[in-house]
Amino acid sequence: MSLSQLPDNWDLIIIGGGITGAGILREASRMGLRTLLVEQKDFAWGTSSRSSKLVHGGLRYLKEGKFMLTKIAVEEREYLLKEAPGLVESLAFLLPVYEDQRPGRRTLKVGLSLYDIMAHERQHKFYDTDEFSKRIPFINPEGLTGGFIYLDAQTDDSRLVLRLILESMASGAMALNYTAVTSILRNADGHVKGVEVTDTETKENKTLATQAVINATGCWAERLHPSPEKNRHLRPLRGSHLVFPSDALPINHGFGFMHSRDNRSVFMVPWEGAVLVGTTDLDHKEDLSREPTITEAEVNYLMEGIQAIFPSLDISLENCIAAFAGVRPVLSEDDRPPSEESREHVVWIDKGLVTVTGGKLTTFRRLAWDALKAAKSFLPLVELPDKKDPIFSGAPDKPQKDYGLAEHTWRRLYGRYGKAANTLVQMATPENLTFIPGTETLWAELPFVAQTEQIRHLDDLLLRRVRIGLLTPYGGKAYFKRIRKLCRDVLPWDRRRWRKEIKNYLDLWIQSHALPVQRAKILAERKIFSLKSIRAFLKYLYYKIRFTKSRHNA
Repeated sequence: MSLSQLPDNWDLIIIGGGITGAGILREASRMGLRTLLVEQKDFAWGTSSRSSKLVHGGLRYLKEGKFMLTKIAVEEREYLLKEAPGLVESLAFLLPVYEDQRPGRRTLKVGLSLYDIMAHERQHKFYDTDEFSKRIPFINPEGLTGGFIYLDAQTDDSRLVLRLILESMASGAMALNYTAVTSILRNADGHVKGVEVTDTETKENKTLATQAVINATGCWAERLHPSPEKNRHLRPLRGSHLVFPSDALPINHGFGFMHSRDNRSVFMVPWEGAVLVGTTDLDHKEDLSREPTITEAEVNYLMEGIQAIFPSLDISLENCIAAFAGVRPVLSEDDRPPSEESREHVVWIDKGLVTVTGGKLTTFRRLAWDALKAAKSFLPLVELPDKKDPIFSGAPDKPQKDYGLAEHTWRRLYGRYGKAANTLVQMATPENLTFIPGTETLWAELPFVAQTEQIRHLDDLLLRRVRIGLLTPYGGKAYFKRIRKLCRDVLPWDRRRWRKEIKNYLDLWIQSHALPVQRAKILAERKIFSLKSIRAFLKYLYYKIRFTKSRHNA
């Protein structure tokens, strides 16, 4: 939609198209408010497509005494499991216990028991060494004394954002990506009276009237609203992940362990046909407008952890498909280690501008309620949404014809697309109702989302609407010909534009999702020889030799 077609007046304008903004939009649409969400890049461009994909209570918060934060997160996890089957799914986790490990068996038992009490169901069990080893036979046996199994949940984070946005739009709200707020307008008394917005690509501008603006921009929040608390400010923290094919890391459960270097919790989770390994937790000092990238030090840290816990698997960087990094908006009051910072959220109010930041993916509804409660005096006289009402529409009746799709696939489609899933399937040809190799994504999803979900660029399609840019080698390069054939009738791109999009996408993928050592190899293969690339290629050779030696020594 062109900005010129937008209505001039709104009850509420939300800035930020991540999980927090999307959650607020959904709740505001349920209130019947005339609501607009704008996002300066693509929906879920930031942390909300780069999270650890976990909907969890956070066991480590119990260790820090954050009982209420854990309780709220567990309650929200249970709510989402019931509300969004196929999008939020239960995931069993294995947690080994070693001699002299901290926290030990007794402490973990207490934490998991509290977890169960909060979930109103016993969800954990301890296995002795033999029983635990049967469930994960390639684990390092030295000092192993057994382990726990417990339940948490996972999701596709960007699809969660899109489902919230699309259902909000179906209820009468509006959302635009690639649209930035360039100014917040105030009257003589300093109260908000509107915003100026611009399409970041066409440069079209428009002034919109509103008395309520919610700033849900995550790490960018203080650019619009500096913290009113002198000693409490946003601290961007980077969390990075490696992506492996399931045949390289053959796990069917989530798996958590304590890293031998610093005793931090690291996890591995099966996700969308691949396995994710993460996460790191480091200060991110780079430009927030640029895609965050995993560093060599982070790669080495995660690989060291994998090789120590699973020495017999002979995992190397050669197995890695891709990497991704996200930046968390964490509120900091002192110089704590990153992993000890609070994940609680804050709300600031300034004469019609409400800022909400911090928090966790799992608790997005609580952030939405708190933000709307804070904005209530600037809004029309409407009731806040009933917290017991469903946030998502129910799945429609499944067609009598199953189109050759298994029950699990239908469940997945309904979770991601809601009522639109039937249309997606019925529009597809039989050959496109098959899986893209190495993923759980149907070919038919590509043209459907390209037509219906505000695609501007190829990375919108391959990295956020579907995830094959993270799940297939070289970002899905081998499938570009078929992707173009599938989408050429629904994307307004000529041949020249397709070539440009493919080039830009590959450049972006190499920079942001290839490992540093892979990046050097790719540049060499593309014959891009510069002093920088030659140095990088030498680093690639060095680390390849280093990890080969470490595997043989192990």
